[in-house]
Amino acid sequence: MSSYNKLTEHFKKISHFNHLSAICGWDAASMMPAGGNQARSEAMAELSVHIHKLMTESQLGELFDEARDESLSSQESASLREMQRQWQQANVLPESLVQAKSLAGSKCEHAWRSQRGENDWTGFEKNWAEVVKLSQEEAQIRAQSLGTTPYDAMLDLYEPGTTTESLNKTFADVKQWLPGLIEDVIEKQKAESYITPTGKFPVSEQKALGLEVMNLLQFDFNHGRLDESVHPFCGGVPTDVRLTTRYNEDEFGQSLMGIVHETGHACYEQGLPKELAGLPSGEARSMGIHESQSLFFEMQVGRSDEFIKHLANQANSHFNVEDPRVLSLENFHKLYTRVEKGFIRVDADELTYPAHVILRYEIERDLINGVIKHTDVPELWDQKMQAYLGLTTKDNYTNGCMQDIHWTDGAFGYFPSYTLGAMYAAQFMAAMKTTVDVDGAIRNGDLSPIFTWLRDNIWSKGSLLTTDELVKQATGDVLNPSFFKDHLENRYLK
Repeated sequence: MSSYNKLTEHFKKISHFNHLSAICGWDAASMMPAGGNQARSEAMAELSVHIHKLMTESQLGELFDEARDESLSSQESASLREMQRQWQQANVLPESLVQAKSLAGSKCEHAWRSQRGENDWTGFEKNWAEVVKLSQEEAQIRAQSLGTTPYDAMLDLYEPGTTTESLNKTFADVKQWLPGLIEDVIEKQKAESYITPTGKFPVSEQKALGLEVMNLLQFDFNHGRLDESVHPFCGGVPTDVRLTTRYNEDEFGQSLMGIVHETGHACYEQGLPKELAGLPSGEARSMGIHESQSLFFEMQVGRSDEFIKHLANQANSHFNVEDPRVLSLENFHKLYTRVEKGFIRVDADELTYPAHVILRYEIERDLINGVIKHTDVPELWDQKMQAYLGLTTKDNYTNGCMQDIHWTDGAFGYFPSYTLGAMYAAQFMAAMKTTVDVDGAIRNGDLSPIFTWLRDNIWSKGSLLTTDELVKQATGDVLNPSFFKDHLENRYLK
């Protein structure tokens, strides 16, 4: 057996354990009773150590050296590149750090679920201090291995090929035009009257509506399901994708669009190349590309005039309201394109969302690089919220720096992916419209032409191409944020 084939067998074995870890993680977030946390945390930490041992076995280095000298196809060479990349990332960390970070993250995240609602920064900070300390230690080790800054080393885990230098440039550009655009749109919308849905919207009907929309978006229910969790997410594996959302019987809009968003993630997972299942080259290219798919579904498709018409019709079949104008197409359109400054990132509209991301990026960048301390975060958060959105979060940790789950387990370097994803999504839509009648497909209720383009240009590529190669092959250019700006101006000002 060739060295390359030995490597593929080994990485497929690792993927089986990652499969179990993913399902256990979904269960902990959605189904597990609170009393199971300690034992589950220990079990998942043990599993993390086992996976780490498999990823760092001594003979792998020799196999990589030998495989590079073998005659490989272009696909095999790309697969070897991705296997080696994951191996190098894992090999630099000591087993003790992997286990300690897993335990600290599980403890912090579990406590956060109640501490956030109680506005308990003091309690959260005690657990989070250890997560930050271990994350900074990890970043230093990775930085030494890659010859980068600590934050760039963490960023490489989620956005390979992206650097702080490029992000600073991209986000500096956005900060020049975004505040003015937000103000212009808010001023424009002052003259637009709309009706906020009120009353009770039963969870059972919200879920039924969500499932209908998932069918419209061609989600494969034979390989996935929808559940509930505190923080909506898409987990599991391509053959068993687990989506979650959260319901509020006082309104249904956030849950519904949350389902559309997570379905985008899920369809990307379900569309990844099956012939590369279990191999790094068969996985999503980056978190930014992953987010581009969820935002393509939610923002590019989900908030288009044609799709909103479907939502209005379906909502009318599920909910009874005193004023029929509430669920009219005109009112639905206004509700789903409403721009308002708010505290919560996951509830933010398309236009203000980048401000939330840039705020988090700037804080986590300086935290991991050692420029600031973790105890500085609440004050910095408040300062940046006031600067970017004119809101104060002083002493409001629930709606401030404790609102996200990402930092509880040390996922530093992740937040930029959200706005990068929005930019990629706008660029993909612009390219798609040159060959596909997107509006017509949505209007007819058959989105197959849209998904065929995504499958051919994005999903089926997995990680065979670098991010720049993938985007350029699909659109003719590498990331160009001007498409995002044009999209926002066209939707909200014209």
